[in-house]
Amino acid sequence: MREARARQLALELPHAESFHRDDFLPNSANEAALALVDSWPNWPGPFAAIAGPSGSGKSHLAAIWAERAGARIADAGLLRNGEIQRALVTGALVVEDFSIARVDQTAIFHLFNLARETSAFILFTTASRLEFEGAGIPDLASRLRAVPVIQLAPPGDQLIAAVLVKLFADRQMTIDEDTVAFLLPRIERSLASAKRVVERLDRASLSRGRRITRLFASDVLRDGNSPL
Repeated sequence: MREARARQLALELPHAESFHRDDFLPNSANEAALALVDSWPNWPGPFAAIAGPSGSGKSHLAAIWAERAGARIADAGLLRNGEIQRALVTGALVVEDFSIARVDQTAIFHLFNLARETSAFILFTTASRLEFEGAGIPDLASRLRAVPVIQLAPPGDQLIAAVLVKLFADRQMTIDEDTVAFLLPRIERSLASAKRVVERLDRASLSRGRRITRLFASDVLRDGNSPL
């Protein structure tokens, strides 16, 4: 009861996640996608895609490539015909979160054509694969089908542990090996889950004014009333 009264309001302060190349954590789960990014501009063609679930590292890889290639980054669902030429002005573009159901198909078709005409490069990110079923423009379906896709593999314990350490470091916090070992078997095998647990523990730490340790993490994870 006294602890509940002593809790402070945890302010929602922004935490900048670093997307530089040096901050990326190479692992067997992402080595093929990282090799693709690092091999640019020596790609076999002007188009490529990286596929993986939310929090798998697609955006980080795309940001690394964007910095390397001088690319702009555009949400796939927001691209419109009148913006295609401006989107490709640097000769490279990241098209984030591609799904055939949420895009302007005519705009994407013109994007492919303009990229070929201007020798531009395009990197798509997508949740599972680069869908072409449902494309109302036959030539768009054939173009999408031809794009090579690198699939991010599910992360293993080593990568999850490294991500936990990095996410806490992004918040200017350190976490010991004992706490990491405690968390690993208690979270889903995804980078999104690692991000959620770090956010939860950070909020609880701010609210209760306590350092994050194994014992504290245990208390938070079993406390249904802890800040989320």
